[in-house]
Amino acid sequence: MSSPSHVADTPITDRSQLVEVIASGEKPRPQWRIGTEHEKFGFRLDDLRPPTFEGERGIQALLTGLTRFGWEPVQENGNTIALLRDGASVTLEPAGQLELSGGALESIHQTCVETGTHLNEVAQVAGELQLGFLGMGFQPKWTRADMPWMPKGRYRIMREYMPRVGSLGLDMMTRTSTVQVNLDYASEADMVKKFRVSLALQPIATALFADSPFTEGAPNGYLSYRSHIWTDTDADRTGMLDFVFEDGFGYERYVDYLLDVPMYFSYRDGVYHDASGKSFRRFLKGQLDVLPGALPTLRDWSDHMTTAFPEVRLKKYLEMRGADSGPWSRICALPAFWVGLLYDDAALDAAWDLVKDFSLAERHALRDGVPRLALHLPFRGGSVRDLARRALEISREGLRRRAALNGDGQDETRFLDVLQEIVDSGKTAAERKLDLFHGAWNGSVDPVFREFAY
Repeated sequence: MSSPSHVADTPITDRSQLVEVIASGEKPRPQWRIGTEHEKFGFRLDDLRPPTFEGERGIQALLTGLTRFGWEPVQENGNTIALLRDGASVTLEPAGQLELSGGALESIHQTCVETGTHLNEVAQVAGELQLGFLGMGFQPKWTRADMPWMPKGRYRIMREYMPRVGSLGLDMMTRTSTVQVNLDYASEADMVKKFRVSLALQPIATALFADSPFTEGAPNGYLSYRSHIWTDTDADRTGMLDFVFEDGFGYERYVDYLLDVPMYFSYRDGVYHDASGKSFRRFLKGQLDVLPGALPTLRDWSDHMTTAFPEVRLKKYLEMRGADSGPWSRICALPAFWVGLLYDDAALDAAWDLVKDFSLAERHALRDGVPRLALHLPFRGGSVRDLARRALEISREGLRRRAALNGDGQDETRFLDVLQEIVDSGKTAAERKLDLFHGAWNGSVDPVFREFAY
């Protein structure tokens, strides 16, 4: 979840400005980049509990420690709540999940170096504080009440609002972690095609990356419980966005969708004004009762765009949001999967051929079924595993044609190997952990913090 936007406080005087924000993301192919984000759970090595914000072993101490590597601190009300360096940021999710929002990079090779460097820096500082970090989609051990809250203004507002609109929103905030990739488009037509392909295939990514089978120390009946969480968080701002597949979809239709997403807040003069549940359309008319007579600015709009949480999100780029967090290899694999599908014309065409005749009912059946069954979900006489195998083939072909080589002459296809192994074996990371839970771990999730920590 984002910190306050750094967009200028330009007043919005015409709806066309909202459309232009999205249209301004258009870039020619040579300028297409890859932005990868991932979250992870912190834990204290002695008792496995999540660290609080304050204290000698707290999250703020970790952020302060990371400044030795050239990160610049970001303050809110005297607290260090984020770090900035070279176009990247380290931010905090509501319960202290640590997020790296990477820079806009040219290749998956660079993404993996960036991620590896970050994890090494975190490991150095965390080790001194006797902390560890774990990449999974859902907190495997601790209850919602056990999770701390970070002192960020927007989280206070969301914390109060979430229980009004869904039963699992607070779990989404405090007990989930994800990895996502942000990708560019050349034109409105290019955006539409990429949006449709990635939305239809997002459940396949969810299945491939499924890694959240435990809740409060026991199996929860799901392979991606993180994905299930989103089905009962807030229907006004989540889901599969059926209108994306309708004739005439484009920038303006997405703006209309965002205008119908209820607000959370307006951030002005260092203060979060609680506008939860209120209408941005009324804000455009100067009729927001919490800010009487005030008109929104482009920063308000930029902030509002971050409060919609569909499976694929459009800002000035497309965000792929369907994957559970995981180890370094899968953090690299997610951008590789989507770049292979979306950044090569032949691959994009093949991916569209794969999904273009999916019905609305089928798209929803995929979305609703993969959290529990992942690759085993039946589909058209086969299974999601068959779809995943074909999607990987298309992605691999796209990466091969892309031919982005590292210093050793290797292309980006190698980053798909971890996903290929999952498809070939038919067993997700979640299922492997369940096997360990019922076997070597003797019914305990505690070993996951040791065996799967970064």
